Amino acid sequence: MREILDEAVVLRTYKSGESDRVVVLWTRGHGKLRVLAKGIRKTTSRLGGTLEALAYVKVDVVKTRGDFYIARQVQHVERLGTLRGSYDRINAGYAVVEVVDAIPSDDVADEGIFELLARVLVTLDNEEFVPSLVPASFYFKLLAHDGSGPVVDRCVNCGREGPLVSFDAQVGGTLCAECRSGQSISPEALTLVRRIIGGDLANVLREQSVPGSGEVMALAQDAIEQHFGRRLRAARSTPPLAPPARDR
Repeated sequence: MREILDEAVVLRTYKSGESDRVVVLWTRGHGKLRVLAKGIRKTTSRLGGTLEALAYVKVDVVKTRGDFYIARQVQHVERLGTLRGSYDRINAGYAVVEVVDAIPSDDVADEGIFELLARVLVTLDNEEFVPSLVPASFYFKLLAHDGSGPVVDRCVNCGREGPLVSFDAQVGGTLCAECRSGQSISPEALTLVRRIIGGDLANVLREQSVPGSGEVMALAQDAIEQHFGRRLRAARSTPPLAPPARDR
């Protein structure tokens, strides 16, 4: 019997049988795990309220002969009360965890992804930060973590530093007028992308209205979908984002 003690973020859940629930986790040290929470839908369950989507928890799970781990103990690392009290923050969180859930890496650890994901939840739980650009910022950070971050300081095709007039996720970033393809990008959106990627994200997220936000959100969504080669429902929703179904 294999036991795992680890920190985890709940990506999604779905019903199993009459009282159980399957919980998909991204863990710090073990990658994506599928866990069966037995009896969690009963009012008497000691696990009730701990294994919900967007929860940041410590888990004690064991692997048996079946396909799933079994949850034994769960406790919150962060309660995330501010996040859970805001529809916009919850929906931003769903747009992030849907992307992480699309990563095909069961039982393959990537602590960097866990750190990005946990940081998103803590950010969304902070009233100081505006949630609207959090998903787009996460997509760019995730692409950079994977070595696929977009080039935004020059033309990705010819290397010219400017003027840069378009963004093409397929070719990997911004392009000049002679090489242009993909979507047009305004100077405001280009500046915003550079701030997000270049280390000014905290200040960006403190601003209530950032010029170019709509463009940047669309560009980030396109870039992450190109990366995975699939359409992501929550990521493609227009604000306010609609949460994906958690129970099936």
